[in-house]
Amino acid sequence: MSVRVERLTGSALAAAVPELARLRMTVFRDWPYLYDGTLDYEQDYLASFSSATGAVVVAAYDAGAMVGAATAAPLLESAEEFAAPFRARGDDPAQIFYFGESVLLKAHRGKSLGHLFFDHREAHARSFGRFTLAAFCAVQRPADHPLRPQDYVPLDAFWRKRGFEKADGLTTTFSWKDVDQPEETDKPMQFWLKALAP
Repeated sequence: MSVRVERLTGSALAAAVPELARLRMTVFRDWPYLYDGTLDYEQDYLASFSSATGAVVVAAYDAGAMVGAATAAPLLESAEEFAAPFRARGDDPAQIFYFGESVLLKAHRGKSLGHLFFDHREAHARSFGRFTLAAFCAVQRPADHPLRPQDYVPLDAFWRKRGFEKADGLTTTFSWKDVDQPEETDKPMQFWLKALAP
């Protein structure tokens, strides 16, 4: 495989924001996110993310172009929508590393890059020596959604293979505009968790 995978932090992460913004807009436009975003919003969001202490982007490049990426940062430096459900159930957000989006162009799927994205993010989180839990959340769409592809296969089995388990009852909401909607709406997001052994 000619794809190169790099772990980006600090100034290297900040420099990658424009390319990552374009990639996010392309991949998230598809099911199940159906995201109809703007480049300005993406760059503002990612500029804030890139300034977080401990933030990382695991980026995949093919012929010099970014074809995939996965983000992560300490939960306390992530959006409050993600931290609030943990506080509500009595967890210490300071011990949780939040795995954000994972985006990959279709032509590069099925080549183990998803596993590499998790490997690098988990290693990065463990390198601090103080995080005990990795967490991410995924949008929940109704089974009868009119834009759901007939051949869509949920990623639950892949996530379980990585050692994550669905945390029943641990959810949040996040708002964005769908491609078939006139304005933003709240979306339910389900958390998945994994213990981070030293």
